[in-house]
Amino acid sequence: MTVTTEEELRALQAIGRIVGLTIKRMSEHLAPGITTAELDAVGAAVLAEHGARSAPMLAYNFPGHTCISINDEAAHGIPSERAIQPGDMVNIDVSAEKDGFWADSGASFAVPPVSEQKAGLIAGAKQALTIAMEAARAGQPINAVGAAVQRFAYRSGYHVIFELTGHGVGRHIHEEPHIPNIYDPRRKQPLTEGLVVTLEPFLTLGAQHIVTMPDGWTLCTEDGSLVAQFEHTVVITQGQPLAVTAVPTN
Repeated sequence: MTVTTEEELRALQAIGRIVGLTIKRMSEHLAPGITTAELDAVGAAVLAEHGARSAPMLAYNFPGHTCISINDEAAHGIPSERAIQPGDMVNIDVSAEKDGFWADSGASFAVPPVSEQKAGLIAGAKQALTIAMEAARAGQPINAVGAAVQRFAYRSGYHVIFELTGHGVGRHIHEEPHIPNIYDPRRKQPLTEGLVVTLEPFLTLGAQHIVTMPDGWTLCTEDGSLVAQFEHTVVITQGQPLAVTAVPTN
């Protein structure tokens, strides 16, 4: 969608704040022994508290309120009785709808003890999102975002998942345009002011592609390498995009 009124912006910011708060609350419960189903229940409670609905459930009948992916799972991990282990990397991806507006966000966390390798990958993915946001300006081509992310990743010793991209959002969970995290010469169309999109780089220690697990949902790296992702829903402007899913961390 493209934001055209203050009312639309306020509604988008409202659901964005709920999504960001849900991730924050879930991350506060991350500890060895908690199951991903229990963590999902925390997220479900926050969404319900604020009158929001799970987007993956609403749009795709996903078997969970949120997506919780561990270690080599890049996305769409199904909440289950799997218990979080010490040293696990956990990605929490929350998308939700309220009053006809949708927002989407994600973040990766490491459960202590945290190795230098895992801490570096998470820091790199977080920096990649910052770099994507710096590139996402009105008038710039879509492929400028992917070019910036890919260049940073390779220079930092990481790889990028080719198939997983940012996307339009706002009136549905997945809208046009797709925003690759690699340079795609075909993506020449300019970003426009007010456009609502997700920016979400996926960085890995080796893989560039994903495979779908037998459950039909979970996407894992092709070689079992670790993966980290950070994501915000943003509104494109002439300057720094407005991250509607960002919430204070303290």
